[in-house]
Amino acid sequence: MSLARVFGRRVHVRAPGKINLFFAVGDVQPDGYHDVASVYQAVSLYEDVWASVADGFTIAVSGDVDVSGVPLDASNLAVRAAKLVARRLGYAGGIHLDIHKGVPVAGGMGGGSADAAATLVAVDELLDGGLSTLELQELGAQLGADVPFSILGGTAVGTGRGDELAPALVRGRFSWVLVTRTDGLSTPAVYAELDRLRAAADIRPRIASPTVDPAVLQALRAGDVPALAGVLRNDLQGPALSLQPDLVRVLQAGTDAGALAALVSGSGPTVALLAAGECAAASLASALTAAGCTCVAAGAPARGAHVVHIA
Repeated sequence: MSLARVFGRRVHVRAPGKINLFFAVGDVQPDGYHDVASVYQAVSLYEDVWASVADGFTIAVSGDVDVSGVPLDASNLAVRAAKLVARRLGYAGGIHLDIHKGVPVAGGMGGGSADAAATLVAVDELLDGGLSTLELQELGAQLGADVPFSILGGTAVGTGRGDELAPALVRGRFSWVLVTRTDGLSTPAVYAELDRLRAAADIRPRIASPTVDPAVLQALRAGDVPALAGVLRNDLQGPALSLQPDLVRVLQAGTDAGALAALVSGSGPTVALLAAGECAAASLASALTAAGCTCVAAGAPARGAHVVHIA
């Protein structure tokens, strides 16, 4: 790469948040992780990342959501992503990142993973790295299971730790209302609660390799919203409700207001409500806002991490 060429350049990349339409979790493995079978869908809530050359690795964060809990040091996933690409490309300098967050923090929607995905794409573009999408996804898998999907976007089946992806065929658009909260849930804490609840069960077969219900993929291929509503599943919903019991009221409020289905998104506490269409989503969001909820309507599937502008 030519440092003269990249000096002064600023690359803007956008990456989407996600919801899990289906999330089956296997039993805990000896290494402490769980195999999963997931159907991810990217939604039109975005993280925007601007990358530029700097003396060191630095970050500034703003947002349409509460960003007070976002780390601004080397532990930030985006900073780790920037260092990972720089090392891969043999770049010895630094990178500055400006991030504007539109995905709820600690909301089970992969906002931090979207930051990392956008950073991988932005730094590769900034440094003229020429890495392929597959290479970027492989780097992303080193950072977290959701990062490769945020690069891919759209709708996909994830297996293994969730980072082994296969795009899913989808017809049409799906309309969601996402009810957000300021009190996040820790993903490790939700998984630990899942393990605790399962251990407390009297009789339960072991789940070695979870699989996706074919009915989910059939509903997506057909663009059949009511059919999809009937097959949504999240194994982390039970433990999330155990840790935050008041989420039950949010789920009920959503269905009472007209949602076709309601489920906790990922590890929560964001609640995803499936609406019959855009107009129904707008009406649902309006009703829930009037009831005191913080929510936003979003469409899906959304495009994965992509360059918006190079200055």
